[in-house]
Amino acid sequence: MTKIIVKEGNQRIDKFLSIELGFSRMKIKKMLDNQLIIVNDDIVKPNYKTKIGDEIIINELVEEEIKVEAKNIPINIIYEDKDIIVVNKESGMVVHPSHGHWDDTLVNALMYHCDDLSEINGIIRPGIVHRIDKDTSGLLMVAKNDTSHQHLAKQLFEKTVNREYIALLHGIVPHDHGKINAPIGRDPKDRKKMTVIGNGRDAVTHFTVLERFDEFTLIKCKLETGRTHQIRVHLKYIGYPLVGDTMYGRRKVIGNNGQFLHAKVLGFTHPTTNQYLEFNSELPEWFNKYIEDIRIKSTF
Repeated sequence: MTKIIVKEGNQRIDKFLSIELGFSRMKIKKMLDNQLIIVNDDIVKPNYKTKIGDEIIINELVEEEIKVEAKNIPINIIYEDKDIIVVNKESGMVVHPSHGHWDDTLVNALMYHCDDLSEINGIIRPGIVHRIDKDTSGLLMVAKNDTSHQHLAKQLFEKTVNREYIALLHGIVPHDHGKINAPIGRDPKDRKKMTVIGNGRDAVTHFTVLERFDEFTLIKCKLETGRTHQIRVHLKYIGYPLVGDTMYGRRKVIGNNGQFLHAKVLGFTHPTTNQYLEFNSELPEWFNKYIEDIRIKSTF
């Protein structure tokens, strides 16, 4: 992996990287198409104009090495037709291949299950319209063809997809409803993290308190935007970090199943029938058990 910090901006990224890396612009385009080049944690097109301070990550894999293989990995498919699949992902499963996870991801499992997946996001992310973090469980939609992918991506862009999460937080949130409107970008002190930052991208999270315990609060979150780590960052920002979050949570981590965050509801318009579909998934057993345990002990 190579990291480049842009010192002189306003250049097309394909031309800039062609000079920097000594690759042809066609190869740079293929790498961009296959999402092997990421700018500030975002996917960009060859005509993207660089800005001073841009962080460019290049995963330098020769074409012959980019082989994403189908694997017989069990997954929980709760809906499927000729156009789409809705999956209830377990916590701990990475959505698409990346360094350290080339053959144990949701994509590997989907390729084994299904012969046809959309190709819009290249060979690394076939069918993937959106994603949830490795240690977040719950629902996500998958496109089986490019037309469906474009329809679903448009709904995400226009903020018409209903995405609701259940989260368990440290601390007792005093108000029943809230809206967090704070821009999110890469943390300049730790590039592996995201943070609320003035020059970040717009991010809006709505939440409703479902239940309070002695030391915790159970909430429902609804997303307007879908920034990387959005719920985790926003909840840390307001002082109520997610339970079990090793990156943004308390120093003493509770449990070993990842953050207590579950994508429970997913609603969207079917790309072919135009019918509104909404899916609801149960909390993982380990999540439910912990809530039951603290509920018994709680004085609320």
